[in-house]
Amino acid sequence: MPIRNSNPKNESLKHYKSLSYETLAASWLLNDGWDVFLPMIDHGLKTDFVISDGDDFYRIQIKSIETHEENIFVENKWGDAKIDYVIYFSRAGNWGFITPPFRQNRKRLNAKGHVRFHQHPKNFIKAFHSI
Repeated sequence: MPIRNSNPKNESLKHYKSLSYETLAASWLLNDGWDVFLPMIDHGLKTDFVISDGDDFYRIQIKSIETHEENIFVENKWGDAKIDYVIYFSRAGNWGFITPPFRQNRKRLNAKGHVRFHQHPKNFIKAFHSI
């Protein structure tokens, strides 16, 4: 049985956790038939991955939040970058939200137009198709 013999630093663990949510969303979308493209460098574009149906391309930003509360305010971390969707995963709960990007500094996570999903592939895809 493999045994991890090193203990990553807290900053590394935070990065690993964020990457795990990006990979999870990408795998769910792949399983639904989307093409998924990972940028070699995400410097300034705020694009964690791009999806395509063969004709259209959509830029996706993934965020994870440490809360059980769905009515919290979330911050615009992408500025004016031209992304199409922001997908939030709760680290404390088993839910998330799919939102269009917003331009104001902060917005309530469960605002009108933001679609909640249970962290399960079928529920996530159903929510994604409803946008």
